[in-house]
Amino acid sequence: MLSLSSKNVFELLSMNDAIRVIEKTMISVSNDKCVLPLRNVIDVSSSNRLGIMPGVLSLGGLYGVKVLSLFPENPSKGLSSHIGVVILFNPETGAPAAAINADALTAVRTAAATAVATKALSRMESSKLTIIGTGEQAEAHIEAISLVRNITKINIVGREMTRAKDFLNKVGGRFPNINFTAFKNVKDGIKGSDIVCTVTSSKKVILFGEWVTKGTHVNAVGASIPIFQEIDESMVLKSKLFVDYRPSALAQAKEIIDGLNSKAFDSSHILGEIGEVLSDKVKGRLFPSDITLYRSMGIAAQDLACADFVFQKAKKEGYGVFGDIT
Repeated sequence: MLSLSSKNVFELLSMNDAIRVIEKTMISVSNDKCVLPLRNVIDVSSSNRLGIMPGVLSLGGLYGVKVLSLFPENPSKGLSSHIGVVILFNPETGAPAAAINADALTAVRTAAATAVATKALSRMESSKLTIIGTGEQAEAHIEAISLVRNITKINIVGREMTRAKDFLNKVGGRFPNINFTAFKNVKDGIKGSDIVCTVTSSKKVILFGEWVTKGTHVNAVGASIPIFQEIDESMVLKSKLFVDYRPSALAQAKEIIDGLNSKAFDSSHILGEIGEVLSDKVKGRLFPSDITLYRSMGIAAQDLACADFVFQKAKKEGYGVFGDIT
């Protein structure tokens, strides 16, 4: 079995490569080519969880599982909040073929998936971006979205102004052609933005629909299980809603679950999966004034496709450490 570290992943998987891989993968997902059970999450303590995401990209072909610890306080210890491994199996023998660092893989693939949706749904001329959150996903999203839109101004919103400013100082040198501004208040931070991304682990709504103006594209990314919620029901109602994978969104996106239960809307409010937009089965943005919303849950297909890209490239270029576990 080949073991690949976070350093290996970052060296082998560029954001541009990840965007191309995710684009192709999401089309396959929407063409029912994949077997994707819902994410299973187990409490391991009062605040920490273990997530298990198995999947099959094609019957008789690539399959594997991501096992991920979700420890929200890890960043204060200098560690990722998402720590785990993606295991790929040999489809001919069933033997484990690769163990790949999931922290790095998740960081890249999540932002790449957002970029794919942003390219498909935001206005072409979009140049102003707001990132709500200052964690590890925030920087990855700046890189990814800057690859699909000509971003010239970015507002960073953090719970504490000092954290927002620290993050701004960290990324400013990496993106010298972008004008950064730090905010503590979300309502002020999204004013004038063409694209808004929520990348937090908030259990309380941080982005309200009444604040979002016409023409905006919103990526709601951070809440992957129903105990978290970043956007409110009005944000869903006033938007043209697209998701990565319907079964996940219907079962695990709290604002969608609550809206369905209250009969504020029905499942047809989800206009399509992003793969359906990419393959022209469903129309995305129709008018410049549309408010579009991409509800990202994160799915195993994204992890497995990016993991396989890394695995195949690692074998060719001699990366990683081989170990026999038989």
